[in-house]
Amino acid sequence: MPNKKEKTFLVAGGDLRQIYLANCLAAKYKVYAVGFSRNLMRSGDVILLDSKLKLDVRVDYIVLPIPATTDGTTVHAPYSGGAINLKGILYMLKRGGTVFAGKATDELKKLCQQNEQTLIDYLSREELSVLNAVPTAEGAIQIMMEEMATTIFGQDVLVVGHGRIAKVLMRYLTAFGASVDVTARKYSDLAWADINGCTGIHLSKINPYLSKYDVVINTVPAMLFDEGRLSALKRDCLVIDLASKPGGVDFDMAKNMGINTIWALSLPGKIAPITSGKIICDTILNIMDERGES
Repeated sequence: MPNKKEKTFLVAGGDLRQIYLANCLAAKYKVYAVGFSRNLMRSGDVILLDSKLKLDVRVDYIVLPIPATTDGTTVHAPYSGGAINLKGILYMLKRGGTVFAGKATDELKKLCQQNEQTLIDYLSREELSVLNAVPTAEGAIQIMMEEMATTIFGQDVLVVGHGRIAKVLMRYLTAFGASVDVTARKYSDLAWADINGCTGIHLSKINPYLSKYDVVINTVPAMLFDEGRLSALKRDCLVIDLASKPGGVDFDMAKNMGINTIWALSLPGKIAPITSGKIICDTILNIMDERGES
């Protein structure tokens, strides 16, 4: 087996995705990690640090999670026994080093700029978004199976939006034998829905059809399901919102109406953390390759 390259990584915080990401990187590089316990790490090659961040050398790369921080001062680290200071983490990076992060905040951008460190938001990469659509769509299918007392076969399903996730959902749902309608604003998206065996309905014309659906899956991060549209749904309709904050459903109103509504955020990390961790790892390696650093 060839020797690992000399580049060093510090993977800090995050959920199970980051654990498998660290394991994946450790097959090729020297990897430190903080924010996890030993029993969570599958690879003995990952060197675990505690939240005191004692390290004799500075690393070439730091990998922060999705989101990198929720408060602007500490790393998002749900598996850590203590808070991990964001400034302290960045101090462990070499001058001119690179920070990889998901959903980079303005605070993080400012800190990296002050430290003369390159910040790359890997969540903005198209290959990651495309591949992440698969575990997200599979997660939505899993929710349907758990929440419905029927098969997916024969159900009337509305997919709202025609982005990456919606495209994968169309394939899965039609394969299961569901009757799938897709609503979007672009007529070109509706044409693609028709080509893929679904029925495209323009968003401006969807209201008269809402009462027929057994399941509504929203992928659009805009308030599309307000009191008016929610009141048109069946009372036993299942609503799954896959959109990032602020979502696309008035959740309080849906609860008052007794509509089973699930806001399913961060499904890749919950449904398929191994696959999702590898997707992030591969994306980082792609970026390094483009920069001539692999």
